Amino acid sequence: MVIKDNIFKKARINFDKLKAYGFNKIEDKWKISKIFMDNAFRADIVVDKDGIISGKVFDIQNREEYLPFRVENGQGGFASIVKEEYGKILEEILDKCFDKKYFISNQANRICNLLFEKYNVLPDFPWENQKTASDAGVFRKKSGKWFVLIMNIKKNKLVPNADGDIDVMNLKFDEIEIQTLINSAASGFYPAYHMNKKNWISLVLDETLLDEVIMKFVSKSYKNVK
Repeated sequence: MVIKDNIFKKARINFDKLKAYGFNKIEDKWKISKIFMDNAFRADIVVDKDGIISGKVFDIQNREEYLPFRVENGQGGFASIVKEEYGKILEEILDKCFDKKYFISNQANRICNLLFEKYNVLPDFPWENQKTASDAGVFRKKSGKWFVLIMNIKKNKLVPNADGDIDVMNLKFDEIEIQTLINSAASGFYPAYHMNKKNWISLVLDETLLDEVIMKFVSKSYKNVK
């Protein structure tokens, strides 16, 4: 995952904030340039009409794009310093021009809003300081017990050889209903990822299932958590 994807994966562009920050609109794109590291480098940042951000870094003295900092898993060296300083620019743009999202996918964020409307609860992220599960959000009843867990995982954890990431929701069902759903022809249901498969089931949040269908299953999970 490139640096910008790590920074902006849980954020939504606010176009009203771009101009105030200093972006200039040219045709259907917003653009800004930032000089950094004692005028040695220039970062050109572009936001397209869909809110997708991209950027390039140029070595001002040599008048060419500086590519070494893009090497994934690079350790130490000057390129890492450039990467860190470029990341600070992106983080400032994140803070000034983007609105926070709780989750990565659009459907997960819509479900989050519906959960707040129905149960007056927002997610907490008990593992946010742990790299392996920082995207896992828990929705709790007043008792403190979970009735929904939403997390972003590698899709191949559910579908062998599949590429990319996916948001999934874990819900608590009885064992018979879990087996019925998994064995049925209906898509979108999988044995619970990273939880007890006898009591929990995973639903994908990739638009396979309608929001209203998911919320009906959420109601069951809420009742099943005592």
